[in-house]
Amino acid sequence: MKFSFKNDYSEGCHPHILQALVSSNLDQQAGYGEDQYSLEAKELIKQKIKKSDSEIYFVSGGTQANLIVISSILRPYQCAVSAGTGHILNNETGAIEATGHKILSIHKEDGKLAPDDIIPVLESHSNIPHQVMPKLVYISNSTELGTIYTLKELEDLSKFCKQNNLYLFMDGARLGHGLTAETSDLTLEKVAELTDIFYLGGTKNGALIGEAIIINNKELQQDFAFNIKQKGALLAKGRLLGIQFLELMKNDLYFELARHANQQAMKMKKAMQERGVAFLSDTYTNQIFPILNNNLIEKLSDKFEFYVWKKIDEDFSAIRLITSWNTGDKAINEFIEIINNEL
Repeated sequence: MKFSFKNDYSEGCHPHILQALVSSNLDQQAGYGEDQYSLEAKELIKQKIKKSDSEIYFVSGGTQANLIVISSILRPYQCAVSAGTGHILNNETGAIEATGHKILSIHKEDGKLAPDDIIPVLESHSNIPHQVMPKLVYISNSTELGTIYTLKELEDLSKFCKQNNLYLFMDGARLGHGLTAETSDLTLEKVAELTDIFYLGGTKNGALIGEAIIINNKELQQDFAFNIKQKGALLAKGRLLGIQFLELMKNDLYFELARHANQQAMKMKKAMQERGVAFLSDTYTNQIFPILNNNLIEKLSDKFEFYVWKKIDEDFSAIRLITSWNTGDKAINEFIEIINNEL
């Protein structure tokens, strides 16, 4: 059986979570997220972000989180701004547009937005009331290209959004990986301080399913629970999500798992760099994009599953390799062995 580097959710969940689900299975609890596990998990997250006045909601997945957040806080004539690589543009089947909200795309090679990128969008949408109103800036950390925001970059973006009456929403499907990257100077506390809304992704970091939407802007907290219910995301057995986040937040397991995934990816990156391999983007998270000869890619595909991300020319392509919380040394060493033998 091939080892998969296609994604970071191939496995089920971390054993701590599985054990917690089993041991609590017959406990009777309130429904719809009012169970003791969900309430404890929310309090623990508030402690981690150092914001007792934030509101937290658990939903099952990232697309669901993006759909609910954007459709709930925007008025019908308002739109979102995203890098062209954004998940909401490329991987969600037009979910946002289906709710009546346009997405304005900005081409960025590194997948990150800066104030200078957004200024032309605002200037080109000033024909009021004949154009949609840019209102929400959507970013990801880490991005779909594995890149991350620095503290200074997020501070500048947050300040710009406040000055221009824009909401700043961070997709945190891989936030753990972004924050634990060896080059990151961001903290969870700073993310909560600088964004209006973000979410902690569990699905890609050790959970069976689940994302924790964290609303820091008090204006956006009002009636948000109605949107969760209306979009079909309010689980009767909300404990399923609460138990998982309680385990992930305990003893910083969430960050431990993300750090491990990053470190495994960096082992492969270093081995390929030593053999002169170039990369599509310079990443320090669990996503790497090496540019390899197509013949080598074919040999690697005999033992490993991964996506061919981008054709560079007739002979070379960039592939995407993603490591997970459970990626072991055996798979990494076998991959490196092939690289060393072929290059």
